[in-house]
Amino acid sequence: MTTTENGAEKRALTGKRALVTGGSRGIGAAIVRQFLKAGAEVLTTARSAESKAPDGASFVQADVRTLAGAEAVAAAAQEVLGGVDIVVHNAGGARPHQGSATIPDDEWLDALNLNLLSSVRLDALLTPGMAQQGSGAIVHVSSAAVPTPVSAFLHYTAAKAALENYSRGLALELAPSGIRVNTVSPGRTATPGGEATRELWAQVHGDAAAPAVPLGRDGAPDDIADAVLFLVSGKAQWLTGSSLVVDGGEFHR
Repeated sequence: MTTTENGAEKRALTGKRALVTGGSRGIGAAIVRQFLKAGAEVLTTARSAESKAPDGASFVQADVRTLAGAEAVAAAAQEVLGGVDIVVHNAGGARPHQGSATIPDDEWLDALNLNLLSSVRLDALLTPGMAQQGSGAIVHVSSAAVPTPVSAFLHYTAAKAALENYSRGLALELAPSGIRVNTVSPGRTATPGGEATRELWAQVHGDAAAPAVPLGRDGAPDDIADAVLFLVSGKAQWLTGSSLVVDGGEFHR
């Protein structure tokens, strides 16, 4: 779906209130910008107080790895937006290591808190209000690498695999309340996190080239944002419990 060519599509979220975690840069910022173009009122988050939201969005500084951070975000969503119609869990990531045995215990816990439990906690806080209004759309951002994990990021992909399982279960639980829950799984995308992945590949494999993306390029943040916009829009009103892989064919071999 091209969001800049059709006026109706550009305003597809008019009147909607959206929360996007991790929206100050990369994929998250692209999602925020797409939602704003589509007419939504948007609140976004980042861990650092120095982070900035895209122009037009509201911002709350919070560490969503913690229950206190999740509670602060939920309170801000109520105060700033008056509730939510759309939630996108984009905050995520982990530091790469040379192998699974070198990943410290605290980084396993951080990976689980950031990539899985941040969504679980926020959903528990926000979905009762969405159920009361009888509608809502939730998107969990996972990773296309989940089916083919590598040891350097095993803490990350394991947490994302759990997120996908949780997302499917939540979709079934919330469907009778009119709340749709889906997952977007990005492949190699031109973001700071994507650059770290390429640097790790070079460290491990030397001069060997990373596998080519069949469509001929890395993804852009807007490629992922377009997929998220589709899933939260009325064009996906009969989609729930699905996982949309957006990877240029990279993991479809």
